[in-house]
Amino acid sequence: MKRDLAIRALKMAIAFRSPPKGCIFHSDRGSQYCSHDYQKILRQHGFKVSMSGKGNCYDNAAVETFFKTIKAELIWRWSWVTRRHDEMAIF
Repeated sequence: MKRDLAIRALKMAIAFRSPPKGCIFHSDRGSQYCSHDYQKILRQHGFKVSMSGKGNCYDNAAVETFFKTIKAELIWRWSWVTRRHDEMAIF
């Protein structure tokens, strides 16, 4: 995923969900999440940043398992017509 896409997604999430200050944002150490611009947005909105340890996917095994299940059950099995259909299936 490119940095610009990650930043747009983060801004959309902030706009739609209005997370409270102190909300924990956990990610892996992908370059898009480590970028200065991405980290700046997180700080501006009062997020507490949490990242998996280098090379250790087990740091956040519960969330990794959750997203793997979403992908296996919804994303890889179906061909969605619109983004709205995706959202309705997940939320």
